[in-house]
Amino acid sequence: MVSNLAGGSLPQYGAGSGGTQLGALEAYAAQAHGYLSVGGEQLGQLPGLLRPMVLESWLRSVRGGVDPLDDNDGRGLRGPDLQRYRDAHPIASAMPLVDKLLLRDATSTGLMVVVADQFGRVLSVHGSADRVRAAAEAGLREGNDLSERRVGTNAVGLVVRTGRAAWIHGPEHFLHRMHQITGAAAPVHDPDGRLVGVLMIAGGVRVARPEILALVKAAATAAEMDLLLTAVRSGQDRRTGADAPVPERLGLEVLGLGQPQLTVAGERVPLSQRHAEILVLLAEHQEGLSADHLALLLDDADLDNATIRAAMSRLRSVVGPNVFGSRPYRLRVPIATDVEALRAALDSGDVDAAVRLYSGPVLPRSTAPGVIDIRDELRVRLRTAVLRSGDATVLGRWTSGPEGRDDAAAWAAYRATVDRDSPLYSQIEAKIRVLDRRMGADATQLQRFEP
Repeated sequence: MVSNLAGGSLPQYGAGSGGTQLGALEAYAAQAHGYLSVGGEQLGQLPGLLRPMVLESWLRSVRGGVDPLDDNDGRGLRGPDLQRYRDAHPIASAMPLVDKLLLRDATSTGLMVVVADQFGRVLSVHGSADRVRAAAEAGLREGNDLSERRVGTNAVGLVVRTGRAAWIHGPEHFLHRMHQITGAAAPVHDPDGRLVGVLMIAGGVRVARPEILALVKAAATAAEMDLLLTAVRSGQDRRTGADAPVPERLGLEVLGLGQPQLTVAGERVPLSQRHAEILVLLAEHQEGLSADHLALLLDDADLDNATIRAAMSRLRSVVGPNVFGSRPYRLRVPIATDVEALRAALDSGDVDAAVRLYSGPVLPRSTAPGVIDIRDELRVRLRTAVLRSGDATVLGRWTSGPEGRDDAAAWAAYRATVDRDSPLYSQIEAKIRVLDRRMGADATQLQRFEP
């Protein structure tokens, strides 16, 4: 793997513009790993060995329980699930430009280009087949989570954490299995200024040069401008009426108590309850729905077809005339939903990300049978994953939210992760007693077998 990924032995480097030699950086980082393996008071030696940004990341990795010797890249998003997520992701529209500016030149010189989403999940890895295979062995694989919380210090994780461009060289990576990688990464923001993805050039020591970081930053800036121009053009097209082209993708937010939101060409549009219900159901049924089937999923009373046609006509005036077709009703464009993102996190085993994404039930005010099924399915899956995680951070976040605030079984699981001498243990114990009194019995026993 070393020869394929790093491209041979390390050349001698002189002092760079920052006055730091790579050889010295590697030696200091290797020494820091020695102190890390000892732990305890020896961690106080790290500030003299690591760059401040790297030091802060290492300390967060230590506190988060990341094991530097972990050689298991974990479960990632794979196959059709990854393909659907990647195709519907907003950064997909900028990929032709990224290909032109970055992929062709970088990969032809033996480097790799990595594209990740706003959470640090790798959407794609581009480069020669042998280098891509070698990178996958180190955990740099399509569908994997490179967030700092999951794998410790790395360039993509730092960008997601700080929002700023970063480079990480060899043994500065927290995980030993990533020590043959050097990465230079930069953020990509959408027209509203939100982080939407990360671009990274990765490879051996050749990446640890100022011009490489400058190159990836320039490509990220160009991608941001492309997203902005696409949003402007699409916004103009939507105002032209029935001849408007089909938008490239949609975004749908339906979790929690807030008003449902649709994102079309970078523009957020508030949705009515009924319109949100229809879009959720169409997103769930990619094969399409007949008017009769859609009516049954929307209302137990079985709406008539005329009512469905009227509702779809009003929805077209909101999302555009060509977003979905009829007979059956079916979306013509990819739609990225927060429901899909939550499922992806659960599928990959990332319970912490799933709890963070879960701002509340799916359309909590909806009584549509099809929506209720989706809502219940997600809640059961998430709660089951939380209870099985045994992770104090996950359980703490769940019990602090509206769904878990009175979840006695979750409080009991949370208590099991806390030291009995900790003040937090007493607080959790008091909460459980309150729940016991409220329910008139042992609340943890009553909820044990509840979904």
